[in-house]
Amino acid sequence: YSNFVDNLRVYVRGGTGGMGYPNLGGEGGRGGDVWFVARERTTLKSIREKYPHKRFVAGTGANSSVKALKGEKGKDREVHVPLGISVLDDDGKQIGELNAAGEKFLAARGGLGGSLATNFLPCKGQRRNVHLDLKLIADVGLVGFPNAGKSSLLSKISHAKPEIANYAFTTIQPELGKIMYADYKQISVADLPGLIEGAHANKGMGHKFLKHVERTKQLLLVVDISGFQLSVKTQFRTAFETILLLTKELELYKEELVTKPALLAINKMDLPCAKDNLDELMTQLENPQDFLHLLEEEMVPANTLEFRNVIPISTYTGEGIEELKTCLRKSVDEQAEQMNEEYRKKKLLLLQTS
Repeated sequence: YSNFVDNLRVYVRGGTGGMGYPNLGGEGGRGGDVWFVARERTTLKSIREKYPHKRFVAGTGANSSVKALKGEKGKDREVHVPLGISVLDDDGKQIGELNAAGEKFLAARGGLGGSLATNFLPCKGQRRNVHLDLKLIADVGLVGFPNAGKSSLLSKISHAKPEIANYAFTTIQPELGKIMYADYKQISVADLPGLIEGAHANKGMGHKFLKHVERTKQLLLVVDISGFQLSVKTQFRTAFETILLLTKELELYKEELVTKPALLAINKMDLPCAKDNLDELMTQLENPQDFLHLLEEEMVPANTLEFRNVIPISTYTGEGIEELKTCLRKSVDEQAEQMNEEYRKKKLLLLQTS
């Protein structure tokens, strides 16, 4: 997981103000500010490599002089950060976020220059440690237990080349891919490290995985039709139980995650008995309330996910892959249209009230 950096602690300090000129009432220049600026194709790993000391200090304000009674402001320091950054203080409180290219956040303000109000003595700039916390922004987030076939699916539908192997924790860092359509439409898909039971309590990859789900617009649950068992020490789960447990993990971490638009991909349809298992699963999904007794009460989610589409697929044979891509496109377009409609209604309401 160390190859992918999604959290970085840095020190920021605003510049000190310049000296005032008491004889002529001159004011020193204000110290420079430290800004975080969101920029595409930037990573936290590149920041760590370029600035190993992780210190960002702005310039000092110019002193007041006979030639310039008002000293010049110190030089600002701009730090380019990736999109999807939350800025947290040392107590873990969020103080800002940057989601779109060009967005800026004032990390440390420069100190005032010397003036009559400060007895012509300069003030020091703001200084603090802040955490840059990255949450991947993607149209679709792949959610599933280990070995459900998420990495294989991502390699089939996009140009991403994630590592694929036959053991539980193949994916140890998030992978981003893009689905390309004939009309040049692109949909970004994030394959995230596999959940396990208890991930909400930070078991396994816990929060490192779940925090990335927050900024994906839609969820695509990937489930093994033959069920899932992490190890010989853990209980075997059917495909239906797997769906409920995934929903529970998302719900316990953050209830809003369960309200996101969701699709279900039922993988490994090339296996024997897959058709019979699928018939049983579809019956259970039509009336989930009748089958909740299959799980322990504390593992049953308060709300079951409503799937826009249920698509049987096989990443081995390619069955259902094109249908899945079509369903993802339709779902993303419908959500975008819905958001545009809500935006238009808000604007219209503002115009009417004003």
